[in-house]
Amino acid sequence: MLAVHHLNQSRSQRILWALEELDLPYQLIRYQREKTMLAPESLKKIHPLGKSPVLQDGELILAESGAILEYLQETYDPGQRFRPQEAALRHQYRFWLHYAEGSLMPLLLMKLVFSSLGKPPVPIGFRTLGKALGGGIEKAWLNKQIATHAHFIESELAHRPWFAGDELSMADIQMSFPIFALLTRGGIDNLPHTHAWKARVEMRPGWQRAIAQGGPVDLSGG
Repeated sequence: MLAVHHLNQSRSQRILWALEELDLPYQLIRYQREKTMLAPESLKKIHPLGKSPVLQDGELILAESGAILEYLQETYDPGQRFRPQEAALRHQYRFWLHYAEGSLMPLLLMKLVFSSLGKPPVPIGFRTLGKALGGGIEKAWLNKQIATHAHFIESELAHRPWFAGDELSMADIQMSFPIFALLTRGGIDNLPHTHAWKARVEMRPGWQRAIAQGGPVDLSGG
């Protein structure tokens, strides 16, 4: 049986969603974040990086969400339901699979870090400086970058309901984590098509079952 090493409040929620959409049985092995919000050391016994998600399929151990999603589609989706067949849509599919973590998520992670420089666990004596530094970088550069990406995504979703065509694909599952983070902490208004995509995701029974299994994900960053 497939096993998912699942860390709360993490990207591994995407893997649970994929497994539910594929209607595959799996074992859920849970881990809780430390007070520092880092993963527990016990995850390093499964994979040297100590990150989640990690998928086990027999002797195979896979890390990285995109690699796991591609493996699941190639191995357990014989009907090709979650990868488009048309060449042009296939290019879109591949782009979004890589864009999610290669371009969008690093900006959102920076947003989380810079907005937290005035809060614990930053030492109290450095918080005023940290808040000023983080806010300055956000205003001068980061927020503009995030806005560019947000409007790019919005323009793409204006033409189709899902990221790679008229049907849900692994590209949507890969994009779910950064899109939910973008809408929670990005600070960008007027994204109706992106919000509509999120609503379609949340209506899917597979998504709802994944949330019931893995727990809700709060991406506000506190």
